[in-house]
Amino acid sequence: MVKEGSRSTPKLLTTDAGTNGAQSKAGSGSPIHGLPFPRHRTFIFAGKAIGQQLMIDRVKRSRQVKQQQNHRATPMSPEVISKGDQSGLRSEPKALTHIEAYIDFSEDDNIEEGVLSQVEATVQILEKELRAHLQDGRRGERLRDGVRVVIAGPTNAGKSSLLNHLCQKPAAIVSPVAGTTRDVVEAALNIGGFPVVLSDTAGLRDTDDTVEKEGVSRARERVRSADLLLAVLDAAEMAQQPGQLGSTLQGILPPDQPDGAQPSLLVLNKSDLLGGQGKAELLGACSRQGLPPTCLLSCKTGDGLPGFLNTFKEQLSHMCGDPLLASPSPTQARHRLSLTKCLEALGRFAQHQHLDLALAAEDLRQARRLLGQLTGQVGAEEILTLIFKDFCIGK
Repeated sequence: MVKEGSRSTPKLLTTDAGTNGAQSKAGSGSPIHGLPFPRHRTFIFAGKAIGQQLMIDRVKRSRQVKQQQNHRATPMSPEVISKGDQSGLRSEPKALTHIEAYIDFSEDDNIEEGVLSQVEATVQILEKELRAHLQDGRRGERLRDGVRVVIAGPTNAGKSSLLNHLCQKPAAIVSPVAGTTRDVVEAALNIGGFPVVLSDTAGLRDTDDTVEKEGVSRARERVRSADLLLAVLDAAEMAQQPGQLGSTLQGILPPDQPDGAQPSLLVLNKSDLLGGQGKAELLGACSRQGLPPTCLLSCKTGDGLPGFLNTFKEQLSHMCGDPLLASPSPTQARHRLSLTKCLEALGRFAQHQHLDLALAAEDLRQARRLLGQLTGQVGAEEILTLIFKDFCIGK
């Protein structure tokens, strides 16, 4: 009996290992594989199993990105910067130190001549390095988030079949009916060691169907934002009118971009419908018209897919580069924003250095704070240490 107002405490029921599978107390749990098992333990193990599966899925999706960050993408840290040829980044605190020392101690004749010229030279080197980081083509962000690759082209060209071959599973519905794909189908892949976010899109054509028209609009948006475009065309149709290859490709590319601005690969599918002479003539027409790198393949038979994968890998390697040999790369949008604001502060320094050294020094402080968000903060103690180290002050 439980007294009124009291609260019973649930007991942890366990199975006696020495009873040869005897049933536990009534209500203690449900049998698993014929053996009694406490209900609370069933919930615990189920929760652990779900948590482990979620962790496995997360690791599978992020393993390649982490490998790229650890072994390819060079983080913008003080340790890495000190190893590379980043003289401007390393010398930025010293530039601020010298101008602070010139402002505070120039009347004591303890500051050597030419200090301001050294500061100006250091700032120019830093500006050059920051511009190089900002003009790296988003290599670090691509390695972190994945290269956005979009499969686009007219209907029934084999776009979904190509996606399924790359994913090695039926990720998209394949049908001879034109306009089967209506929405964007995405898949995260590892192609040649590079993380890729692959998107299959609706076939590009004029249509009165409201749903398909929305799918075509979304396909156009994906093409416009793609890092790399896989333009898929029907090789059998193009062989009948090879002179239309260029205009057909232009119909896939964004109309507001100049020629060559959109990195792309031309994929001519259904090569199994062509003979040897037809294949050679089609590839020759692509070469004469100066089209992007072209791959002739058959998603039905698999012919030409290994060569396509090699070309695909080469294109990804060219876009992402080799971060082990390059300078540190920004891997997030906030890194790029900090570098942009730092460059703006250095530009203001160039305007103020001949007008007001106090304003110029403040510009360098702002640049230091912005750069410190990436490479580590440099405080007042470090500045004072450098002042007493580089100049004969207080000795």
